[in-house]
Amino acid sequence: MPFLRKWGGLGEEVFKLKAMRAKTMIANTAFCARTAELRRAAAPLLVPWLLTSLLLLATVGCGRTYDYPYAKEPNPIKEEYVIGVADVLSISVWRNQELNTTIAVRPDGTITMPLVGDVKADGLTPSELKTKVTKRLAEYIKDGATVTVSVTGVNSYYVTVSGQVSRPGVIGANHYLSVGEAVALAGGPTRFASPQDAVLLRRRKDGTTKRIPINYTAVANGSSPEMDLVLYRGDKVHVP
Repeated sequence: MPFLRKWGGLGEEVFKLKAMRAKTMIANTAFCARTAELRRAAAPLLVPWLLTSLLLLATVGCGRTYDYPYAKEPNPIKEEYVIGVADVLSISVWRNQELNTTIAVRPDGTITMPLVGDVKADGLTPSELKTKVTKRLAEYIKDGATVTVSVTGVNSYYVTVSGQVSRPGVIGANHYLSVGEAVALAGGPTRFASPQDAVLLRRRKDGTTKRIPINYTAVANGSSPEMDLVLYRGDKVHVP
């Protein structure tokens, strides 16, 4: 379109950018950042409405937002840790060193302690396990037992990233991951991905699955930090 070429080459760059988008030859985050710069550059021109419209067409999906209450989603960092299989626990009983133990949670979710025997630990917080062990020891220690439970090795935390990412699969970590961190560890979206349509699949306590829409492009460029949710153990992020 010759009438756009006289505007300092901006028109040509718009069409080039559209072509690059169509061929998926530019990363989504960089693409959105560059088109945002072009929109700002187009503002003072005599035909801003035309160039801006073209840029909006070229960047469909970059600024996609969802009507979802992200702020109401729980954050595991703000909650007490929940013990899982393979986690290493240190359990000590004051004035009863022979009962102290450091042990990993078995695949069946239990641990074995002197006197107490087998105790279910998987799915409990350290505080809940402390209460359970204290009650069991009360049968043997007349004056009551002072029990301390601490997690010395986090081995049960994992999330899954699937779909159009470079390295889909299960990701383990010894700390909580956010959506952005998990996708980055999976190698990021491929050039065929639609990261603005990503979804977080989270299991509810009743066994049903919650679907949370995520615009990963907006998460990666920092424009929608509310979508960068901290993931619970077992959460799944799918990038179509």
